[in-house]
Parts: sequence; structure tokens; C-alpha cells
Amino acid sequence: MNVTELARKLRITPAKLREVMPKLGFDIGLRAIKVDPTMAQAILEKLSDPKIRQKYLTDDVVEKPKKSGEAKQAESKKEGNKVIQISERIVVKELSKRMGMPVTNLILELIKNGVMASLNQDIDFETASIIAEDLGFKVEKSEERAGAAHNIDYGKLLQVDKKNAVPRPPVVVVMGHVDHGKTKLLDVIRQTNIMEGEAGGITQHIGAYQVEKGGRLLTFIDTPGHEAFSAMRSRGAQVADIAILIVAADDGVQPQTIEAVAHIRQAGLPFIVAINKIDKPGVNIDKVKSDLANIGLAAEDWGGKTICVAISAKQNLHIDELLETLFLVADMESDKIVADEKSLAVGTIIESHIDKGEGPVATALIHNGILKKGEIVKIGERANKIRAMKNWKGEAVDRAMPSMPVKILGLKNVPLVGEILQVLADRKEIRKLFKNRKELSRLVEQHQATKTEESESDEEKKEKPQVNLILKADVFGSIEAIIESLEKINQTRVKLVIIKQGLGNITEKDVEQAATSKAYLLGFNVKMTAEAKRQAVEENIEIQLFNVIYDLLLFVEQEIKRVAGVEMVEKTLGKLKVLKIFSTGKNWQIVGGRVESGKIMSDLMAKIYRGGELIEQAQVVSLEAGKEIVKEAVAGQECGMKIKGIVEIKGGDEIEVIKIEEK
Repeated sequence: MNVTELARKLRITPAKLREVMPKLGFDIGLRAIKVDPTMAQAILEKLSDPKIRQKYLTDDVVEKPKKSGEAKQAESKKEGNKVIQISERIVVKELSKRMGMPVTNLILELIKNGVMASLNQDIDFETASIIAEDLGFKVEKSEERAGAAHNIDYGKLLQVDKKNAVPRPPVVVVMGHVDHGKTKLLDVIRQTNIMEGEAGGITQHIGAYQVEKGGRLLTFIDTPGHEAFSAMRSRGAQVADIAILIVAADDGVQPQTIEAVAHIRQAGLPFIVAINKIDKPGVNIDKVKSDLANIGLAAEDWGGKTICVAISAKQNLHIDELLETLFLVADMESDKIVADEKSLAVGTIIESHIDKGEGPVATALIHNGILKKGEIVKIGERANKIRAMKNWKGEAVDRAMPSMPVKILGLKNVPLVGEILQVLADRKEIRKLFKNRKELSRLVEQHQATKTEESESDEEKKEKPQVNLILKADVFGSIEAIIESLEKINQTRVKLVIIKQGLGNITEKDVEQAATSKAYLLGFNVKMTAEAKRQAVEENIEIQLFNVIYDLLLFVEQEIKRVAGVEMVEKTLGKLKVLKIFSTGKNWQIVGGRVESGKIMSDLMAKIYRGGELIEQAQVVSLEAGKEIVKEAVAGQECGMKIKGIVEIKGGDEIEVIKIEEK
């Protein structure tokens, strides 16, 4: 595990983590980049202890007195670090500008840290600050409005006109440590709400679903992880209204529990603690409540304000009580859980992927307005038309109401999780966005365009050898970063052409196209289908899969060099005139002569001339002068030499010794 990834999980800076580890008995060195998985888990467990965390990480949470601008400047100068200011959200391109580095390098640094972001995509403060600090910058949080770089006021988009405000179903997110029963809880809630006749058809799980109890709806989000939830929240959309923090009764508070609490608090969500697995023998619920109290979550029956519900997802115990408690909390927040159905629809992408049959698909959670089939929507910086929608049961729908999760089909690209969806009414903006959607295609076309040379020499008129590529990647940001990096590879002797680029796994069609165009088939963070694998063997097409962008670029560079070939340049070192033949073997001769010019060396190629005409090439095996083996003989010196090769040298022949250099 990378040190930066471990630091992100612990919500501290990599520098602080390196400082703390030796004190905890984990001395990996100040310049270490990776941590052994076993050691990483041990560090996580140790720093999940509230007492240890408070002892060693107190400095991180103590608010330091604010300094004047002059004091900050002086401190920055003293430390030698440049201070940059970052808001709650910042666009990758803007961050690269503030750090004074090429945007491509920053994108590669983000990818190295597991963040897939294109140059026009925004990232949260935490991610930006960790990357910036790793690159030697000091980061300060500015009060700029999130989304300012895109000129988007998400707060305004989500604003509800009180005159048109109507109640909407509460949106609930379940978070907690791995293996504490999050998935099982979501499954049992969903299954208990399915009518008998529908059970066989519930195969269209889309990352979110709605359940009904007592005539009221609840929307549950099955988040792929805390990072995705953070991305949704930090983009400005209040994705969830209520959170369930799930804690296993037999395991207690763990690192991801603490991480989940931090995310919930940052989002300002009311929440309920579900103490799961109470059916297990020997569990101590009071011990769990004690652990919760140690991280500031005192249960109501312990005199605190945290609502705790003891459940067993496996045995379906007290699930109804949990749902009733959710409605009680929702009623307390009823003034906030409203929507304006008359406004243009706004939502958040909570899941996206490539489907084998449906192509790029995304699940959007609608916050405001009513999303209708056929509308033009803006997702991130791209425009798409809603061609079809399905609800969480897989049924086709024409409208998506507030708090309703809906699967959108017919997209041109795979949107990123956390991107904002908004219906467009401005025709000028629609035309502009549809034009911008061709940006990547133009980038590829520019890359493929043959550069005209001003020089008219015969050498420059020769056609360059060509390396063809077919690229398949997981997300748009990966494709963008790869193409921008490929453009920087030296192509003076070889032309690099991207025949095709796309998202999703490598298919049979990709293999066919690679065979037809004689292209290298490269995949980044994707897999190949069984049909593609079988056809690749039949067509003798090699498929290269990568999950590190540097490995992909290195492979392309090596193939370019191989295709370009190495130019062999002959350099004459010296000439010798043969005076005597000493002995002759099956494929060798020992001759004596005088060096006419330059110098003669062993282990080099020799050209034999007779009467000025080249008769053969051979190899100088060894040299002897004054009955001693020597490495070289210079002009005016006599020497004997052993020549290896199918040749018959005669007195009077000339031997030219050459050195072949690679250029």
C-alpha cells in the first residue's frame, strides 16, 4: 500500500504519518513510498485506538492561531515551500497552474494515487492537499466557493422555492467498516420489501433502490465506498439526508468506522448507529457502546444523543424497528427533506459503468425537479440526451421524481461518480457542450495527423514507419491522460497513430480491428472477454493489459524503438597491408602485416580488399606484436592477427578494421 493511500485512510498527511510511525514501532524510513500490507493493517488498527490517536495526532486537530499575510509569506520563505491556496473543490487544470507544473504530470500523479481525474474535472480539498504536499507545496484552505472554476453554483441549483416545496422520500446511506454487515443489511431491507411476484425479477440492482413501509418511501444508496460518497458530497450536492453507521457487535469500532464517522460529520448528516450481529454468541453490546463513547458517540441510554438500534441482518431481527427509527429522524428533518418539482431536474451520478448489452450507463439520484425521457442533460462538462431510463427494478420509466434513483441509458461517455446532472434549457449552452464532446476526438485526430516537413531532402521524403494503437480504458480521464502522455513521446522517426480509443473491456470486435490495422491492443484497468481472448489466439494478436500508466507508456516507447530499428553506422578505425600468411585453418587464418593508418583492434569486423575491390568480411579475433598478445596496433607498427571467417587472404591484400556504432 502507498504511504499516501494509508495517510488518506487515516485522514492525516503523509509527512505526519512518516513522523508518527517510528514512535509506534513501525520505522520504514522517511523516504519510503510503500508499506507492507501486513504492516499497513497493523498501523490502521493501532491508530484506530482513540487514546493512541489522541496522543500522537492531537496536533493535527488543534486549530492553530491564524497568521497575518506577512507572517505566512515569511514562514513560507523560511521553509522553502511555496504556499498555494485550495478551496473545498478545485479543477485539476487550475491546481496544475497554481503549482506551476504541466497538467499531464499532475494527472499522472493523481492516477498513481488511485484518482482518475481529467484536466477539467474537479477534486476535493483533501485529495488536492495530499498530492500538493507530496510534491513539496504547503497548502492553505481558501474560502473560494466550491465549483467557482466551472461557474456553477450547486447551492443555487439545489435551492427549493418554498412556494413549490413538497416532501420527498428521505435518502439513506449505509456506512461502516468492512465485514460489519453493510451489504447484508441492505439486502435484507430490499428483500423484505419485495412482493412475492417480483422476487424473481429483482436482478437490475443499480446501486440504489427504494423501499416502502406504511405507505412511505425510503431511498437507500449502496455506495461503492467512502471515497465515492465523499466525491458526491464535496461536489456540492447533499446526496443523503440520513446515514446509518453499522458496527458489528463482535468486532466493535474499527478504522473504517472512524473514517465513516468523519465523512458523516463533514456532510452534517443526522445518523443512527445500527449494532449488527447481535445473534452471535458471547457478544457484548455495552462494550460496543463503550467503544462508541470513546470516539464521541454516547448512546441515548448512556445519557448521550446517539440513537442506537441493535439488529441482526442475518436473522432479520429488529429491521422494522430500524426503519421506523429512520422515519422518526426524517420527520425531525422534514423541513429540509423537500424538493421543487417545477424546477429543472438536478441529480448526482452515484454509479457508472460499461454494460455489455447497454453500453455506457449511469445511475443518477434526482434531488430537485422531475427528470423526463428525451431531455438534454449536462453531466460534468458533457451533454447527453436521455434516451431511456429504468428504475431499480429494471422497469422502463419516462419520469424520475425527486429522491428516485434511475438508470440512464444511451450515454456517449461513462460519467464519473459524483458528477452533477442538470437538465439544460439554454440552447446556446447545449450547442456548446455538444461541440465540446468532440474535444477528445480532435485530440486523437491531431495526434494522427502527419506532420509536414519543410526540408525537401530525400531522407525526409521517405515514409516513416508507423505504430498503430487501439486503447481501451476504464474511464474517460484515463484515456485523456494516456493520449496526452503519448503525445510527448519522441516521434521523429516513427509515427504513432491511435486507430481507436474507447471505454470498457476488450471485445472480439477490438481484436478484429487490431488484426486488420496491425495495431497493438492495449487495455488500462480493464479486462478482456472470453471471446476476445479466443480470437486473439487465432489471429495471433497480443493483448497487453496494464493497471499502471507508466508501464503502458514504457511498453509503447519500447515498441516505437523496436519498429524504428537501430541505425548501424560504420566507422573505419585503421587499415593494414598484408605482408605474410603464417597459417591457415578451416575457417581462420593468421596473417602478418603493417598498419598503414589509424589503429587496428581485436574483436572488431574486418573488410578484406584485393585490388581495391571488397572480397569478404571477417572478424579480427586477436592481435600479436613482439610475440605478445596486444589489444591494438597503431600506424607504422607491424603485427600479426588472427582472422576468423570463410576467406582466403593473400599477401598484398588490404584489411580495413571497422567499428559498428548504433545511432
